Amino acid sequence: MSLRNALLALLMVEPMTGYDLAKRFGSSVGNVWHAPDSQIYPELRRMAQDGLLEAEEVPFGRKGRKIAYSITEAGRQSFREWMDSDLQWARDRDPMHLRAAYFEYASPQRAREQLLAYREHTRQIQAAWQQQIDEIDAGTSAPLARRLSTVPEAEHHRTAAFKRFTYEGLVARAEAEIAWADRGLQLLAELYPEQLSAGSPA
Repeated sequence: MSLRNALLALLMVEPMTGYDLAKRFGSSVGNVWHAPDSQIYPELRRMAQDGLLEAEEVPFGRKGRKIAYSITEAGRQSFREWMDSDLQWARDRDPMHLRAAYFEYASPQRAREQLLAYREHTRQIQAAWQQQIDEIDAGTSAPLARRLSTVPEAEHHRTAAFKRFTYEGLVARAEAEIAWADRGLQLLAELYPEQLSAGSPA
């Protein structure tokens, strides 16, 4: 139920509409737990039915209405219990590593192109995570500012340190994957010296 707890984490900060939650999700916990809108909205309704959230209609525009969600005490307790529980490890689903295990069935050029694309994709993700660290260090992180507004000032340092720690791990993971892709490109060049010229840019 990690999606449920990711939503509870956001609502620990402030009440939000489903639209605001979906938007905030992408720029905050979405960095570590992806979920499309088609999963977020039904889960919010289930959480309200389970007593973890309160759902209230609020004005929207001139005549419209929206549903705003706020966390209940039962929701806060559920989130704290989840945070203190043992983590259940899920088996990986990694399409790039799966494909790399069978590169002998691909043309060398296409295998090379896939590794190059994966490396570039990972570099972009790494840059986004590094930007989060830079914003935390500079004091310009909007998600962190919202979080800090809900905790005593004496706890601000710890809250910021844990968020930075999370992104440090993501950056390090990206660095390892970039190095793995570089090794794969080198391996392809060694195994297919005639099909892949040594002078091709990597």
